[in-house]
Amino acid sequence: MPIQTLNPATGEKLESFTALNEEQVEAKLARAHKAFLDWRDQPLRERVKLLRKVADVLERDRRTYAELMTQEMGKLVGAAEAEAMKCATCCRWYADNAEKLLAPEILDIENEDASVHFQPLGVVLAVMPWNFPFWQVLRFAAPAILAGNAALLKHASNVPRCANALEALFKAAGAPDGLFTTLLVGSDAVPALLADPRVAAATVTGSEAAGSSVAEHAGRNLKPSVLELGGSDPFIVLPSANIEAAVKAAVTARTINNGQSCIAAKRFIVHEDIYAEFEQKFVQQMQALIVGDPMDARTQVGPLATKQGLDELDAQVQACIKGGGKLRIGGKKLKRPGFYYTPTVLAELPPNSPAARDELFGPVAALFKARDIGDAIRKANDSRFGLGASAWTTTTREIGRLTEELQAGSVFINAIVASDSRAPFGGIKASGYGRELSAYGLREFVNVKTIRIAKAAPVSEAVTE
Repeated sequence: MPIQTLNPATGEKLESFTALNEEQVEAKLARAHKAFLDWRDQPLRERVKLLRKVADVLERDRRTYAELMTQEMGKLVGAAEAEAMKCATCCRWYADNAEKLLAPEILDIENEDASVHFQPLGVVLAVMPWNFPFWQVLRFAAPAILAGNAALLKHASNVPRCANALEALFKAAGAPDGLFTTLLVGSDAVPALLADPRVAAATVTGSEAAGSSVAEHAGRNLKPSVLELGGSDPFIVLPSANIEAAVKAAVTARTINNGQSCIAAKRFIVHEDIYAEFEQKFVQQMQALIVGDPMDARTQVGPLATKQGLDELDAQVQACIKGGGKLRIGGKKLKRPGFYYTPTVLAELPPNSPAARDELFGPVAALFKARDIGDAIRKANDSRFGLGASAWTTTTREIGRLTEELQAGSVFINAIVASDSRAPFGGIKASGYGRELSAYGLREFVNVKTIRIAKAAPVSEAVTE
């Protein structure tokens, strides 16, 4: 079955690729394993040098990469350029902190020279999504390669040109042959890869189904895995908050990447005392958004990445309305070429509606009313997901409760949820396990080796006569 890339702004086919056969996959896997065997013995300074060069190429060619992302998955071109630069920043952060991150840790154990060392595992398989086609990959690859591993990428099937460009990026930066390898294969090839002894670990960003499948096959083969899955992030607004700032941030948080982000705010939980004001201003600003060509700098919301995603989103919205939810604005596909959906706001939603229970991947916001902070936290935690949470208040006591009681991998106060190379990123519950980025992300794919060397016992003075 061919792997096709479509332009979501027009629906037109851009290019078609033939999936690799078993012999081609074997050849690439063999090269990746050989690259690891050589790379693990390279001095740290050589690994650092490569990451700095990758960053330089990303920065130099950021516009080219941005246009590629936009043409293939519909991201606003300005956001795509920012994504390429964020990847460069990530590479440089790991390069700048390499010695500290990988330095042995000395343990205080009496009568021993004891330490902890961080050694690479091998070839790491990454099953990556289309929504941040460069950032999701680089935030895994930079620390994995710095630690001495090799990277094997199975990218989403609707971004094959991005996948090939990423391999070419590493080659342009001077990476050894096979150190970063793209496999144009379907998801049906993943179980065999995870069963192969040359693949040491796996990381996946994607749906619950994809994560569960990878975890199952990795577990069968006793291989570590990291899962960064979906989210239905809450956005809590309490009476002490700056309403104007909260509304503006809420619109941004819901429509980032055309609403297709795991950490985009999706459930807006607002205290009843300010609910009416928040809803009015939020609806007005959502309605004013400019929907259009993602290559146009004036556009604020572009198309969804696929027709399937567009159809699924519309089905979820219609189910919410049929179940008793109230449509404030939007709620329909745009009648134009491409995969566009109107910015949508839903309110008065029953607790079993798709907007309350599932992840809506597109520019659709769900409003909920809370009696007090306790009710807001309860509603926020009433989800199988636990990726990120954003809350808006200026009260110290409320900040304390929110940061302590919200069930999420990240909690942001008076700011929208975002990933950053310097901080660990990941979720709990159905949002996955393990962490990406910072020292925590690097150490997901190393052997944390304890070394304990007993000191020689003191020798008593010999009797001379």
